[in-house]
Amino acid sequence: MSAKARPRTAESDEPAAPTPVALEDLPGVGGAIADKLREAGYTDLMELAVASPSDVAEAAEIGTATAQKIISEARRQADVGGFESGVTLLERRQKLGRVTTGAKSLDDLLGGGVETQAITEFSGEFGTGKTQLAHQIAVNIQLPVDQGGLASETVYIDTESTFRPERIVDMAKGVGLDPTEALGKIHIARAFNSNHQMLLVGKAQELARERPIRLIVVDSLTAHFRSEYMGRGELAPRQQLLNRHLHELLRFGATFNAAIVVTNQVSARPDILFGDPTRPIGGNIVAHAATYRVYLRKSKPPKRIARLIDSPNLPEGEAVFSLTGEGIRE
Repeated sequence: MSAKARPRTAESDEPAAPTPVALEDLPGVGGAIADKLREAGYTDLMELAVASPSDVAEAAEIGTATAQKIISEARRQADVGGFESGVTLLERRQKLGRVTTGAKSLDDLLGGGVETQAITEFSGEFGTGKTQLAHQIAVNIQLPVDQGGLASETVYIDTESTFRPERIVDMAKGVGLDPTEALGKIHIARAFNSNHQMLLVGKAQELARERPIRLIVVDSLTAHFRSEYMGRGELAPRQQLLNRHLHELLRFGATFNAAIVVTNQVSARPDILFGDPTRPIGGNIVAHAATYRVYLRKSKPPKRIARLIDSPNLPEGEAVFSLTGEGIRE
């Protein structure tokens, strides 16, 4: 019987769980290669199936052609990479999770909340609520599903030392959670440079095998890349690394059915799309990788205005929300 076959049990008509396929069972993967893959973060078929041949080749110290064969077999075993009907895709998308932001109008703008298996970018000038939203979503994901959460935990990558546990305490009380328990379900790491920031995504994968991690927050996405790669001559290597980082985040989202929330800085470069004399950092790399792009701007305190700039399935629009002592509110 194949690894994907699901025999029915004698006690029930429900199919039994499939027997997991070990990395060593893949053609061309021996014990030594399997150990190297696990050390690099590839511990199951899904993680291997969505990897790039060059990354696998580097991790396992094998040729790119061999890595491609291993990935192809992993995709076949995990049933990834083939064609499927639009009906099947629609059914699968209906199983995606969504996390409330705390403001119904903002949830509606995002099609029901922050979506799993997608990157949601919040950009804007200082004081527009980017970090506040990141904190609030990290709290709200702990709520039960019927209250807008996923009963899950968060990895929070802090690149500018803006995470504040005191704010989590206020927000947890505001939604009826125990503040100590809420803080215990947010796993924070301070990223000291862009390489460390990228490394932390791999560490998040290790943690997600032990804990129910369904959200990664990167606050902010481009700060280190912007400061370390300055000048036109550094633009190409910066964008290449940023592209790799974003695809690693997307891979995490696909593997663990997790939401990815990133905040982004802006520069004083006029862009008619944003209706403001500023523009998010990252150029086309970030624009193409982010599934939902939300631009924030200030209004009369405590109000903020969120504008959905880009989405594959939602119309452009605006929502007004408030920054209160208890967190993000309508």
